Parts: sequence; C-alpha cells; structure tokens
Amino acid sequence: MTSPESLLLALWLAHLTGDFLLQPHAWVEERYRLGHRSPHLGQHALVHAALTFAVLVIAAAHDAQRGAVAVAFGVLVVAASHWLIDLAKSRLSPRRLRWFLLDQALHGLVLVGLWLAWVGSWQPLGSAVAWLATPQVLGLACAYLLVSRPLSIAIALVMRRWSEQLEATGTLAAAGARIGMLERFLVLTLVLLDQLTAVGFLLAAKSVLRFGDLREAQDRKLTEYVLLGTLLSVASTLALGLTLRLLLEG
Repeated sequence: MTSPESLLLALWLAHLTGDFLLQPHAWVEERYRLGHRSPHLGQHALVHAALTFAVLVIAAAHDAQRGAVAVAFGVLVVAASHWLIDLAKSRLSPRRLRWFLLDQALHGLVLVGLWLAWVGSWQPLGSAVAWLATPQVLGLACAYLLVSRPLSIAIALVMRRWSEQLEATGTLAAAGARIGMLERFLVLTLVLLDQLTAVGFLLAAKSVLRFGDLREAQDRKLTEYVLLGTLLSVASTLALGLTLRLLLEG
C-alpha cells in the first residue's frame, strides 16, 4: 500500500468482503445453532485470514521493513480474533442491533490495532484524535445529536396539545418519531452541503407519500397535525443548519 490510510481502508474492505459478501446466511444460522461445534465458524475465520493475507502481502511489497513474519502475525491475529468474537456473538441474541454493532466495533478495533502495529507509530491515531477535537467536528457532532432525540422530545412537547385531540390512527409504534429523526438528519446534511433545492424535493416526496393516507382519512385535524409537525421539524433543522454553516464559515 502506498500510504498508511490505504492499508487501513484495504483491511476494512477485506473485512467487509469476508463478513457480508463471502459469508452465506446458512453459515450464520449454523453458528448460532451449533456454536463452537460449527465447522463453518472455522471456515469463516479462514476466509478472513486469506483476505488479510492478500492485503498484507501487497502492503509488504511496498514496505521493505515488513516481511513474512509480520504478514503471518497479522493473519493469525485477524483469524483468531474473528473466530473468538463470532463465537461469543453466537451465544447472544442474533436479532439484536446492539450485538451486531458491538461485533463490528470489536472487529474494527482489532483491525486498527493491527494497522498501528504495522505502521509502527501512534502518530496516525494522534492525528485522528486531534481532528475529532476540532471545533468543526465537535460542532457537527452536536448538531446531529440535537436533531435526533432532543428535537424529537421538544417537538413532541410542542405538539402535545394537538396530539391529544387525535384518535389512534393505527400507525407503527414510534414510527413518526423515527421518520422525523431521519428527515432532520437528511435536511441538516443537505443544508450543510448547501443543497437547499434538494430539501424542497425531500418535502415534496414526503407530501406525495402522505397525500394518499390523508385523503383517505378525510380528517382535517390529522392533516393539520402532520403539516404542523413537518414544518416545525424542518424549520428548526433549517435554522440549526444555517446557523452552524455561518459559524463554520466564519
């Protein structure tokens, strides 16, 4: 690899290929059913070993200080850690998002550790931490955090006096809050990218999807409630995004 960043991305690419493209669903189901007795658990680890071997061999060809021992060590670390992490995950609930995220985070930590050992320096990690601590990144993190749960709570409190006037509409539990969060995430991203026209298309698309339901319901209160909630959500996100842009550009 011509740069440390290329090596890290290549390791991640190998991991994603092995975990999601070269792992049949039957292997996953068998792992949850048989645990350590599953033969495909070992085969899956070997797939990752082969992919990591290919990446490290290419990296070693561009680095005279890294030879066969370093490649073998890296392959062993990835294969063994993958086997252990997937075995531990097989003993947990396979349908929980938190275990999936924890599984991927642990694999990621192993890859980052291998990458730092290969590079032989903590400088890339220090640079990454320094970048994360910049006002721009911290401001973006605060903005995206605000448009998630905090704004959902604030909007729900503002809309409470009207939501109590509506009858149950048979919608999914908490679906409106989740839709609102995704909507605000998209609006904030588009504002920060200076794509205000796309915000209009987003609102138009949502209006088209909602139009049929509101027309069939023939409920003026529901229509006004949806319109008020959408405008409140979008307006607050637009204000936040434009303010953040002014601060970042200033």
